[in-house]
Amino acid sequence: MQAPLMQHFVIIRPDQFFSDLGQNYLSDLLEFLRNKLPRVLVILLGSWILIRAMGVIAHRVVRSAERHSTRPAHLGQVKTLTGVVRATGIAIVGVLATLEVLPLLGFNLGPLLTSAGVAGVAIGLAAQTIVKDCLNGFLILVEDQYNVGDVIKVAGLTGTVEEMSLRKTILRDGDGTLYTIPNSQVTTVANKTRDFSLATINVSVDFSANPEEVMKILRDTAMGVRNDPDFSDLFLADPTLLGVDAIQGSQVIYPVQLRTKANKQWAPMRELQKRIRLALEEHHILPGDAYRVYAIDGPSSLAEVKTSSGPQTEAAPTGIKPGKS
Repeated sequence: MQAPLMQHFVIIRPDQFFSDLGQNYLSDLLEFLRNKLPRVLVILLGSWILIRAMGVIAHRVVRSAERHSTRPAHLGQVKTLTGVVRATGIAIVGVLATLEVLPLLGFNLGPLLTSAGVAGVAIGLAAQTIVKDCLNGFLILVEDQYNVGDVIKVAGLTGTVEEMSLRKTILRDGDGTLYTIPNSQVTTVANKTRDFSLATINVSVDFSANPEEVMKILRDTAMGVRNDPDFSDLFLADPTLLGVDAIQGSQVIYPVQLRTKANKQWAPMRELQKRIRLALEEHHILPGDAYRVYAIDGPSSLAEVKTSSGPQTEAAPTGIKPGKS
């Protein structure tokens, strides 16, 4: 009875068990050292060389921009772009190296990749707005649509760009209000200070003034600001007088345009407006008034003139004379 039962048991000696275990371990270790370890070292060394090369290239690009860039905003753009490209490159190299090394160390990537795929879909759905912000921000930087210091109109807001990153753009308007705009909302950009600025001053003068005299006064006054040492370096061209642009009731509009360096139009524009006011007063030229009406006495005499902004007035005895409604 006992003999058959003993056939179902195998007697293992402890010394033989540990001897076999040690031999298997040594065999696997030798196999790893001979075949797999060199491949792991080559992958790690290659990854390190690529990362170092990207760092050196990024550093040289920034140094070159520091030497040749004439705009601080452009230098900031270069630094941001090189940082983004370098970080993206490091991430790609790291992921690829990990996927190559883990199988050599005995890890099964099948379940890991499946879990990562499911998690990636969930994270992508939750963070799709952030991803869109970053992608659009990268395109803004690459295409150089605007820089820090530019005056832009975007998403219905106008202001000076104080900060920009991959995810957002920060504007400050003339009232000091700070706006944070996600880059995914930046669809149409109006850059008011790219390359140069063109400021237009619409000078309103009374209808009774001689147009030739007014244009001469405006031209001389504008050239005075143009030749002023305090403002001459800001101009890119002589001021342009466009002539009579519109007649609105009793006022005549004379536009004066100033072509200046980017975002440098404000100081000469204010100075010119001040000098125009003094010059018109010196020559006894009345400013335009939307509420002033004229009655004309002549062959086509008007018994009365009616305006949309004031009451009626009777015809003047002779000539053309202003009257207040």
